[in-house]
Amino acid sequence: MQIPWQQLDSTTLEAIIEAFVLREGTDYGVDEKSLAEKVEDVRAQLRNGEAILVWSELHETVNIMPRAGFEEAPDDE
Repeated sequence: MQIPWQQLDSTTLEAIIEAFVLREGTDYGVDEKSLAEKVEDVRAQLRNGEAILVWSELHETVNIMPRAGFEEAPDDE
């Protein structure tokens, strides 16, 4: 299920992004970035729609994913 990031408290969103950045261990090449820079990069991706917040009911976790890689299942009616 997709979570609208705009509806989260700013402190909660910050904590989710920081946990995601620290968990990913991404290699930024020659120029290493600070935690604050990495967090801002992810926040910008959320703002411009490249990334989304996703809740997994199965795992009871929230994750940040590329929008292009996420297809939400249709609602059961």
